[in-house]
Formats: sequence, structure tokens, C-alpha cells
Amino acid sequence: MAGDRLFAIGGAHIDRRGRVEGPYVPQASNPGTMREEVGGGAFNAARMATQRGVSVSLMSLRGGDPAGQRVSEAIEESGIEDCSAVFLDRATPSYTAILTEDGDLVAGLADMGLYEIGFAKQLRRRKIRDALDEASAVLCDANLPVEALRLVAERASEKPIFAIGISPAKVERLAPILGQLSCLFMNRREACRLAGLPADAFTPQAAEALAARGLKASLISGGGEPLLVMEGGNLYQIAPPAPDRLADVTGAGDALAGAAIAALMRGMPLADAAREGVAAAKLALESETAAPRIDETSFRAALALVPQPRPAG
Repeated sequence: MAGDRLFAIGGAHIDRRGRVEGPYVPQASNPGTMREEVGGGAFNAARMATQRGVSVSLMSLRGGDPAGQRVSEAIEESGIEDCSAVFLDRATPSYTAILTEDGDLVAGLADMGLYEIGFAKQLRRRKIRDALDEASAVLCDANLPVEALRLVAERASEKPIFAIGISPAKVERLAPILGQLSCLFMNRREACRLAGLPADAFTPQAAEALAARGLKASLISGGGEPLLVMEGGNLYQIAPPAPDRLADVTGAGDALAGAAIAALMRGMPLADAAREGVAAAKLALESETAAPRIDETSFRAALALVPQPRPAG
């Protein structure tokens, strides 16, 4: 893998997570705590890929405000090359989530207008085009608008392109480039939305529908339910080990994507790479931060708990 580089494009912003203390009461004031850190789908996955031995460059967008400075510092601390653009007159994007006491999402608010107007323009810059050309593989997330995703697919058409679904509201942006993706990382609700099925549809049905539309491979997570692995129309599942303690669900899917992509870039088969992703997700679930620092001993211990894939039926 020496010399291989992943070019990640997408979210790197402020994540705020409020956790309710006690039972959540709808349409009422709930006591709780609020935490804030730097996150974002592409950035979280990039941080995990970096820890798994991949060299990463990141292109995102941020404002010329204190929040943007925090994002810049977090990227530097992660050992990732920062190719982002700074808009001095704009606010840095943010995501605010309200979680139950058990860590489940009640509601999320994405304040990400800058992403809607800036990515396509930046992808036409010579510096970014050159970085895409020099990369071994590309990761994008659905924070990018459709025009920007098309540009990524066009410029990186000869190399692996990985994508993260981000949310049911945004995953449909990936529909025009499904056939050009090497692997799409989603949760069950995102997969059903992209496939045009009800949110409670049988997950293999969604995977098969997306394969029929040209998607080569996908990893579909379902919380505590088995991870569904689709490759070439074949379906496998991996039962995730229960976390030692559920600290926070935020970032688990990003960790899964980052670790799996790093494994794929080492030449590992998808089913085996998926196991590494599940191990990383377990460690993320046990951490208070969305992008935990992990050591090889902890990772290997988590991986030992992940069973081998078996046919989905």
C-alpha cells in the first residue's frame, strides 16, 4: 500500500450532540447535556482510514470564523493533508443532533448551506483536479450536491470511488452516479430511500434493487442488526458484536466506512474488509467521540469478536 493515497471530499464541520437525561418527552423542554466537536462524514471516515494506515487528503469547505479555525486545527492534528477552501464571509457548516439517554437519534439539524454552493466550483480548480488525478482512490459523501458528485465521478472515473450516504434526505443525490461507485456505505433507512422502498422494507430487497440499478457493491448497516454486504448481486451478512457499552451512535457508520476502505485499498476482499469496518464501528460506539483514536491492540481485540460473513437469507 506504499504510496497509495485516498482523496476524501465532503463534510468537515462542527458536530453538536445533545443527550437527554431520562425519558425523552416530545414537544417539551428536556434536561440534558450538549457536547461539541469537529466531525462530518468524509472527515470522520478519513480519520479512521488514516489510523488504518492510509495517506489521506481532504477537501471540504468552511467559513472564516472560529468554528472554521477549529475544523482546520482538527484536520492538521489528524495528519490529513488539508485541501479545503475557506470562505471568509460565510459561517462554517454544522450539524446538531438530539439523542435519547440511550444514544438514539431524536432529531438532527444540518446547517450546511455552504456545501450547497461551494463544492462544484472548488472541484473545477486546477489544484483539486490534480489531487484527484494523483489519488489512488476517492471517497465522497452525500453532503455534496448532485452537480459536484457528477464532477467527482467524471474526474475519477478510472479509479475506485467510495461514497457515504449521510442521511435519507441526502442519499438520493448519489442516484445519478450509482453505476460508477465501487462501494456505497449506508444505513438501512438510507438504502430503502435510495431504492424507493418504504423505510421498514426488508433490507436485502433494497440491496437487490440497487444492484439492479448498477450499484456494484454496498455495505448496509442496521444498528444492532447484521451488516448486509452486497457484491455483484450476492448478499452476505455479518452480525456485529454488541459494544461493551453504548456511549454514542454518532460516527459509527463513518468509522465502518473508513476502516473498510483502508482494507480495500490494501487489496482485501470486500467481505473481509467489511469485518474490519464492523470492528471499527464497535470501537466508535463505545467512545464518547465520533472519531475515536484506536490502537492496534484494541482493534485486533474487536476484530476477533466479529464473525465471518454468511449468506443472507
